[in-house]
Amino acid sequence: MSVLRVLHLVGSAVNEFYCDLSRLYAEDSLKSTANAAKYEFHIAYISPDSQWRFPTDLSREAIAVALPMSLAEAVQVLTKLKIDVMLPHMFCIPGMTHYRALFDLLNIPYMGNTADVMALTANKAKTKAIVAAAGVSVPQGELLRPGNFPQTAHPAVIKPVDKDNSLGVVLVKNRSDYDTGLKTAFAYASEILVETFIELGREVRCGIIVQNDELIPLPLEEYRMDKDNRPIRSYDDKLKRDENGDLGMVAKNNNKSWIVDPSDPITEGVWNAAKKCHIALGCKHYSLFDFRIDPSGQPWFLEAGLYCSFAKNSVISTMAKKSGIPLDKLFQIMLNNALSHK
Repeated sequence: MSVLRVLHLVGSAVNEFYCDLSRLYAEDSLKSTANAAKYEFHIAYISPDSQWRFPTDLSREAIAVALPMSLAEAVQVLTKLKIDVMLPHMFCIPGMTHYRALFDLLNIPYMGNTADVMALTANKAKTKAIVAAAGVSVPQGELLRPGNFPQTAHPAVIKPVDKDNSLGVVLVKNRSDYDTGLKTAFAYASEILVETFIELGREVRCGIIVQNDELIPLPLEEYRMDKDNRPIRSYDDKLKRDENGDLGMVAKNNNKSWIVDPSDPITEGVWNAAKKCHIALGCKHYSLFDFRIDPSGQPWFLEAGLYCSFAKNSVISTMAKKSGIPLDKLFQIMLNNALSHK
């Protein structure tokens, strides 16, 4: 069996925050999936000035000494490397869309969802409309632009329409709080969603993987919430920087999240809703969705987060491990999915 040449696409064409987020997951992925007998790993790193680099590793030193290149020069390098498959680690909008589309043009398959699906699900309002049409329950709400005032009754959740990691998300408990909430959300986007607040029962994520063209739901991940002190998840529940300024993950421990026993009564309903979302949105290879469970046990779709770096700490990796699929097997399944579509 020949060794597969796998390209890890890392960085961001937008800002250093997304570069750091990308590096955080990609470093773990490179370490956790390395297997010299099977894979030959290469790295392409994109910086906010849109320059490409091909560093030997993802240390700041290795990136700094790597030769910066234009897109045209980078394409020549990619051609010479004869890459078999690409694994995207970019979390910015161009990284999720334009750069994936570039690899479609280069006829290099990649693991994960296509550029058009990523563009769609990056917009929370469009995603919500599609899954609602598929029969999945979603919170009522409205899309606003600057100058508009919401008609949604409080309490309500305000969120930028195209930002992840809970950036700019605000819970408005009183109508008098709307002005501050709108100002916060509009600082991150030119369009925002205002949604009816779903009373807290529980909040979970559901992952789906595709194997042999079959949708396989994974055990749910539940987040620690509190109706009085933590009624919604915030940016601080997900990411933080250490004393050195390096970005790190907050939610990857038993104090913040855990895997739900599949026999739990909420599981079946969430699995059914997640499958509908996966199909309606046109997902490939895998998908990941957030659901709010109200006190009666009804699941409500919140958003799609169609990322997986196949790092040990990636949500789908954790879920798959709990279902009896170790990371090396999951990685191989996804490689097979990508290569089968070449």
